[in-house]
Amino acid sequence: MRIKYAVSVIFIVALVIIEKENNIISKVSDKLSPKLTPLTPLLRPTASVSSTQGHNRSVLSNISQTEISPYRVNNSIQESPSPASDAGGRKHILLLATTRTGSSFVGEFFNQQGSNMFYLFEPLWHVERMLTVESGGTNATVAGPAYRDVLRKLFLCDFSLLESFIEPQPHEHVTSFLFRRESSQSLCEDPICTPFVKKEFERYHCRLRRCGPLNLTLASHSCKQKKHLAIKSVRVRQLETLRPLAEDPRLDMKFIQLVRDPRAVLASRMVAFSNKYKNWKKWAMERDVPVDDEVRKLKGNCDNIRMSAEIGLKQPAWLRGRYMLVRYEDIARFPMSKAADMYNFTSLPFSSKLEEWILKSTQASKEVTGLYSTQKNSSEQVEKWRFSIPFKLVQLVEKVCGPAMTLFGYRFAENKEMLTDKSVSLIEEKNFL
Repeated sequence: MRIKYAVSVIFIVALVIIEKENNIISKVSDKLSPKLTPLTPLLRPTASVSSTQGHNRSVLSNISQTEISPYRVNNSIQESPSPASDAGGRKHILLLATTRTGSSFVGEFFNQQGSNMFYLFEPLWHVERMLTVESGGTNATVAGPAYRDVLRKLFLCDFSLLESFIEPQPHEHVTSFLFRRESSQSLCEDPICTPFVKKEFERYHCRLRRCGPLNLTLASHSCKQKKHLAIKSVRVRQLETLRPLAEDPRLDMKFIQLVRDPRAVLASRMVAFSNKYKNWKKWAMERDVPVDDEVRKLKGNCDNIRMSAEIGLKQPAWLRGRYMLVRYEDIARFPMSKAADMYNFTSLPFSSKLEEWILKSTQASKEVTGLYSTQKNSSEQVEKWRFSIPFKLVQLVEKVCGPAMTLFGYRFAENKEMLTDKSVSLIEEKNFL
């Protein structure tokens, strides 16, 4: 009798969980459904985005990422107007990374390119935030297709899908809440920089000049006028989910995956996100061992990064000539040459403005060899983490992230003395090209 009762309880709980999961997927599916109207034409306001929503579609889980054409909906082709510059060799660049890997600095390599580049900083922040609010955690099954579809629209200079994830909802395609708007020069220049509205509250505003709330119609128009487009994101877990972007004939995709020593990443996160890593600090001070759930998260992050890199380095047909792996440590030591490598990979001209920015930001001086006088200092900064993280946490990271460290050329610290010995480098020289 007890067994029958237990089985009944388990069955009811399972049904509740499945129903909750389906509700989350259905809500996201509504947002991923194509809008009935395009972005409002320039200088002609229309109804707000919220008025076009509320149309139920099939559940997102029924949509196959690889079997359905990336622009086929309900068995009909949905044409999106391509930017006029596509015919002139427009490049679409996606910088993939995780938090505390130096991605903001590397993203500036494209943000500082000049008038030919339209750059977006972490637009998927809004998608992740909404999915987290809905489910209490980011569901990879839902997040992957959502990230992919929002990125595709953005690479086509279409902000309509991103709008549905911004809270509060933009009014007539105008918002004061686009995450880190100031980190994109393209969103803070004319004609997007509209006159400042004194009484309008802006959570994210331009840093160097006062602009009015962000008009996403103007942003779309400006994007289409640029020759190239780059996006930086730390939220995509698996490169494989982006395969439809690489196979979309409207896009000329280039993927740059940025990686960093996972021991350094953990040390940096413990400082930057101190509240979230309070337990890790406690484990570092005491003899307690991290709980299994935290260790699984660490392992999951390393495995995702490694599996994406393995796919990219194998250069399957859909990624051939489209993937580049770069280590943060190499960029920090040789910023100019690594930036040049990225530009060669993307077939973009290396601008004098970018060169000046790199020289200023790294406080480097150019030598005859093309190397820089601060390489030694940069190297010391790169391995600074070695003197701030307890050896037992280093051992834990090496245990669960060993395969990723081996793939990326990060040497294991055999003992505490080796960890803190400045004369011993933990970075192997490695060429991923």
